[in-house]
Amino acid sequence: MNVESIIFDIDGTLWDSRALVAEGYNMQLGEEGLDKYFVTAEELKSLFGKTMTEIADILFVDFGVPERYELMERCMAREDEHLSEVASAAIAYDGVVETLEKLAEKHRLFIVSNSQKGYPELVIEKLGLENLIEAHMCYGDTGTDKGKTIRILMEKCGIKSAVYVGDTQGDYEASVNAGIPFVWATFGFGEPTGYDEKADTFTDLLDVFTLR
Repeated sequence: MNVESIIFDIDGTLWDSRALVAEGYNMQLGEEGLDKYFVTAEELKSLFGKTMTEIADILFVDFGVPERYELMERCMAREDEHLSEVASAAIAYDGVVETLEKLAEKHRLFIVSNSQKGYPELVIEKLGLENLIEAHMCYGDTGTDKGKTIRILMEKCGIKSAVYVGDTQGDYEASVNAGIPFVWATFGFGEPTGYDEKADTFTDLLDVFTLR
């Protein structure tokens, strides 16, 4: 696949943080006496890739608006705090850093996520990607869907051609809406209805981009 730039999703693509995210959410919920809303890593599998408001609409449907979104913000703030304290490269998929180093020899690398502000920066720091990821953007920055966020990033960074690497139906739809090809990370959390190329392991991206 011949493109100038590769844009990556985070959860289910670069790493699997579900267990730690669930712990962070549950810490906050427990402190607020909301144990009945505790979540598990498995429950989060189908929610990762959605925006914070979409996740709140599912997890906290018993609450009105804007209460559910305010609760979601508190849970995500605690998630960031917890991840900052305990997350490490151990939750990254095998070969992530080495593969990105190889890809960076021929491509510009970026991140676009449906996450809150601060999450891409945390991932970049924990995985030591500061010299590999040129720029990043997320839902917390734009307040809009992932497809539009991809286009905003591309315009801001002068990206001429790109591909999006992700794992869910939402990632596939975002790629279509952004008008760029989609590479499905089959090792992630979802089963999209379409894709242009696929990678069964992170290192298989070297084959997709003909670098090995």
